[in-house]
Amino acid sequence: MADFFEIDFLDVETKKSGDAIALRYEVSGQEYIHVVDGGYLETGKRLISHIQTHYGNPKQIDHVVASHPDGDHTAGLRQVLEDCQVQNLWMNRPWLYADHLLSRFSRYTNRDNLIRDLKAAYPNTTALEEIATRRGIPIHEAFQGASIGAFVVMAPTWDRYIEKVLDSEKTGRVAEVAGTKETSVTGFLAEILAGAVNLVKSAWGGEFFPSGETSAENEMSIVQYAYLSGKKIVLTADTGREGLQELIDFAPRVGLALPGVDRFQVPHHGSRRNVSTELLDQILGQRLEVKLLDGETKFTAIISSAKEDEDHPRKAVVRAMHHRGAKVISTEGRSICTFHPGPLRAGWTTVENMPYPDQLED
Repeated sequence: MADFFEIDFLDVETKKSGDAIALRYEVSGQEYIHVVDGGYLETGKRLISHIQTHYGNPKQIDHVVASHPDGDHTAGLRQVLEDCQVQNLWMNRPWLYADHLLSRFSRYTNRDNLIRDLKAAYPNTTALEEIATRRGIPIHEAFQGASIGAFVVMAPTWDRYIEKVLDSEKTGRVAEVAGTKETSVTGFLAEILAGAVNLVKSAWGGEFFPSGETSAENEMSIVQYAYLSGKKIVLTADTGREGLQELIDFAPRVGLALPGVDRFQVPHHGSRRNVSTELLDQILGQRLEVKLLDGETKFTAIISSAKEDEDHPRKAVVRAMHHRGAKVISTEGRSICTFHPGPLRAGWTTVENMPYPDQLED
């Protein structure tokens, strides 16, 4: 069989969106099965069934990537690690760097206590580590430059990852002053405020992305790039603007000519706080002066978003993808497969381009 790829974005259907991605690809006669995130706990078995059904019931999974610690990405991977022959687990664990972190926390003097609290702060990552250790699955770091099969890690760098651990609300190191903590408007309150938006009419090309940042955990996301069957593929997980800038900066090192991507996972289920006009211009290209004709597209943008998730994807993000010539597709109650080359699977139908919103969030 000639080189090919198929990438499946499973629908993760709760009131909040999640990610569960399965990949099968062949390079120079070698076939790989590669999983990126597993959604919530209940998603895990469905992910395994999908792989068995559509990937020829493989004996093993070559690579499993836990992009970052959030439960909507990692919880379902517990089932994958328990039930499948996984050859490699890729994830970053903050407690491995306790010696480096210790001096950065004013309230810790004991390394073991810091490790204990970091593991408690990231229970999903801890659970995956425990399963992998018990089952003898090797765990690898996934920082910029690491190779995961045909994919290369574009972000995060080790230095920025460490800073995100320190910045996280989960670690409790937010402006420690006189034994108290000052916290910014983030976390649950930020989500509520982010949802309180108004819609305004906007002509073609209009874009607005708020200045607020995504969470430290999202910025820990492992961003991957591969060139498969002549197509440039970028998987972003929930990375934010910092991660996208690292992708841009590192691209020349791995031969990724930007702008221009063929398959682009839209970060964080289509959130406005993870992208900007400037970053999208550098990755995907400048905004087109006029809308492409029906049926014409320059690349495919895939959004993992639950049908019941009222906050994702944001209209501003869907518009931004259209502005750069994308075919924009979203899971929303269905699994999506993007592939090259090859025919559609039996029983699967072509996904229509999402309509262009004539409004955006103010």
